[in-house]
Amino acid sequence: MSNQAVPRHSRSGPLGLLNGPYHRTALNLYMVVVLAHWAEHLVQAFQIWVLGWPVPQSRGVLGLAVPWLVTSEWLHYGYAIVMLIGLALLRPGFVGRARTWWTVALAIQFWHHIEHLLLLLQAQTGHFLFDRPVPTSVLQLVFARVELHLFYNTIVFLPMVVAMYLHLRPTPAEQAMMACTCAPRSVRALTPA
Repeated sequence: MSNQAVPRHSRSGPLGLLNGPYHRTALNLYMVVVLAHWAEHLVQAFQIWVLGWPVPQSRGVLGLAVPWLVTSEWLHYGYAIVMLIGLALLRPGFVGRARTWWTVALAIQFWHHIEHLLLLLQAQTGHFLFDRPVPTSVLQLVFARVELHLFYNTIVFLPMVVAMYLHLRPTPAEQAMMACTCAPRSVRALTPA
């Protein structure tokens, strides 16, 4: 059997529930978190490139209300690990082409998480990599932090969107493998149970 498709009746327990009858709800909640994070990045980008604010004062909406939180590496690492865990936990609900794209997002987020772990460890220990005066991730050697994290969030988000699109529009073969009811009823009606 392919690793792309798992028969719908082979899942049980909490993970089976999460990727079966509660998959749509879990995906919706996960996407609320993802979109809220995106909104923060977009507001920060607007503050920098449209309003002309200096980067340290461009903190998004949350950072204007709670400045110390946004400058904490814990917040950024926390989001990176939540993203990674969400992608991993929700992956079994995807089959076929959608699973491939979701896995791409998971792999990229794994690296994004490593970059944030490096930043967190440097912030906690006071030992900075690459002889830099501040915590620095590997790709920050080439790209500015704001642009780099906009890029990371984009390259994780885009395959997620493709995966969600394909998940909601499965082929008949993919629909037969799905344990969830995420596909619209019109699509489910075309596929025998």
